[in-house]
Amino acid sequence: MSWQPTAALLRVSILPAALALVAVLARRVDLLVVAAPLALAALPLLHRPGGAPAATLEVSEETPAEGSALQAVVRVDGVAGAETVTATAPASGWVRARGRTALGAVVRPRGDTAVLPFDLTAARWGRAEVGPAVVSASAAGGLLRWGPAVLPAARLRVFPLSERYRGSALVPRARGGIGLHRSPRPGESAELAGIRAFAPGDRMRRVNWRVSLRAGELHVNATTSERDADVLLLLDARYDAGVSGGLAGRASGIDTAVRATAALTAFYLQLGDRVGLIACGGQTRRLPARAGRGQLQTVQTALLDVSAPRLGGAEPDLPEPVGVDPRALVLVVSPLVGRLVFDRAAALGRAGHAVVVLDTLPDDAAPAEPGPWTAPALRLWRLERATRIDQLRALGVPVVRWQGEASLDQTLLELTRVASRTGGRR
Repeated sequence: MSWQPTAALLRVSILPAALALVAVLARRVDLLVVAAPLALAALPLLHRPGGAPAATLEVSEETPAEGSALQAVVRVDGVAGAETVTATAPASGWVRARGRTALGAVVRPRGDTAVLPFDLTAARWGRAEVGPAVVSASAAGGLLRWGPAVLPAARLRVFPLSERYRGSALVPRARGGIGLHRSPRPGESAELAGIRAFAPGDRMRRVNWRVSLRAGELHVNATTSERDADVLLLLDARYDAGVSGGLAGRASGIDTAVRATAALTAFYLQLGDRVGLIACGGQTRRLPARAGRGQLQTVQTALLDVSAPRLGGAEPDLPEPVGVDPRALVLVVSPLVGRLVFDRAAALGRAGHAVVVLDTLPDDAAPAEPGPWTAPALRLWRLERATRIDQLRALGVPVVRWQGEASLDQTLLELTRVASRTGGRR
């Protein structure tokens, strides 16, 4: 795209020429006096910019976390001689302007390049776009114009962010031969279980020389094996409750559930466990249990598409988990709205799985458009919900309110004690 004449250029070129022609033909000197100032307005064309400008749109980070400060930059090269460069770059979703309401800027270029920055904030997790940006430039006193050029939008993936979860590393049924979970079985690890007499096959580095010299015979440090575990996160996002307002505002039930899922995934993967995900929202996403940092990015990317479907009528389906490892720890993360989530948690508990339900319903959850019967209907619904929670607990499925750090410690301790007494069966 090259520089184009504006309507002003047509006025200061065609009109003076026409007046001059009429003045000569009609021998009217006064018309020449009128045409002269109009012709002088075309003098800025002597400093006409050369070349064709080129514009690009870049964002400082394509995968920010919630609450991150971003900057989108429109860079226009080849604008030497231009007087002004203008750009607008609207943002969609929860990516918003920081400190001003409009995403527009006007600069006077210095040299051959113009840089127009836009300060942004990623207020909430999800997918968002910055742009498309519209860029234009003017030169020669407004007689020449470049643009408007439309730049493709930059796509962002804003990952959910929560306080770093710290809690107990206990799991009711660890498995495998490596990991960070303590097992009652003897094995090679740093977990000291006691001191015993030396036996054939023991390594010399296990010898406790202080006890051996005192007892007069060799003794070794007895240790327990360390094991890893499978953790399945069942995220129920079929219904939302409460008001979403980003990190700076209130969090809805799905906001809290997504952030809790991300925090728990990072925690258990850091322990060396394998983490799987079943996310039920607008669509169902299944991720097999795997370990490693790559699994964390895979889970976080899957969480970006979680949203409550806007459906009326019957309750949306909640697929029943199949092929769940018998020793896996199943964490059901849900606002507990609807009936099927209770049925699925109860079925998993009856099947012998170690199940914990994490309640993410906000305290102030209420219908967006209250009516005359809203208050009594809400009280009845909360009573029914409390009854279903009590029924789950009676089946041995604990329901814990998500409160961030250490939310699961006491519950996992009790489940581990039960599993150790029953040999892994409830």
